[in-house]
Amino acid sequence: MSANKKPDQLVQSVDRALNIIEKLVQINKGVGVTELSNSLGLHKSTVHRLLATLNYRGYVSKDKQNNNYKVGLKLFEIGSIVINNLDLRKEVKPYLEEMMEKTNETVHLGILDQNEVVYIDKVESPETIRMYSKVGKRAPTHCTSLGKVLLAYSEEDIIKETIYNNELNKYTENTLVDPDELRKHLDIIKKCGYAKDNEEHEEGIRCISGPIFNYNGDVIAAFSIAGPNIRMTEEKIENLKGLVMDYSAKMSAAFGYNQLNSRTNY
Repeated sequence: MSANKKPDQLVQSVDRALNIIEKLVQINKGVGVTELSNSLGLHKSTVHRLLATLNYRGYVSKDKQNNNYKVGLKLFEIGSIVINNLDLRKEVKPYLEEMMEKTNETVHLGILDQNEVVYIDKVESPETIRMYSKVGKRAPTHCTSLGKVLLAYSEEDIIKETIYNNELNKYTENTLVDPDELRKHLDIIKKCGYAKDNEEHEEGIRCISGPIFNYNGDVIAAFSIAGPNIRMTEEKIENLKGLVMDYSAKMSAAFGYNQLNSRTNY
């Protein structure tokens, strides 16, 4: 789900090269020119030329034994620089660690990017049974606690674009896919100051999230406490509300947010 509209002056070769990179990331294994050509609907010669350029720049690598291509280390290098430059992660890391220690559940940090949640940091639970997640993963906004918090505090045009102009996929029986009902749900989240995911994205996983405000009162990120429903019972979720709101206030204060002057946000 992309919020960006196709530009009038699209550079086709760049667009195709990026499609190749995204496809390689998605497949996550070595792929030949023919398979890439078929999956992208491009001529083999075109794919071959683009791969040669990407290989030269380090964005893809070629296996000399079978001539398959996979993502190169250049992408990891660039991604690491971007992530490390996010002061947000450094500032809130101690709070994420504290929440994990108090709850024994995995704590995530996420931001909104083109109508999706991107996980930019996490502190893993020490428990043997825990949810699977990884930094860099994207998730839908309408059925994750992180996404719903970020969406609830977004500008009205972003909310409408996301819930009315994009397909709301149903992942479980609990996924809310009616746009009008979701809109009402987001209003409630904004009034309460937290959001819950009651097995709405993944069966057996429950989460609760809170927003992080900056000095302007804008939500710059959200955090979640997540775990399997055998531990994250509905009762435990209810008991975590206070902790979530407390840490929401603490982390927001670290970015200059004055809660007393913006009580309506909680």
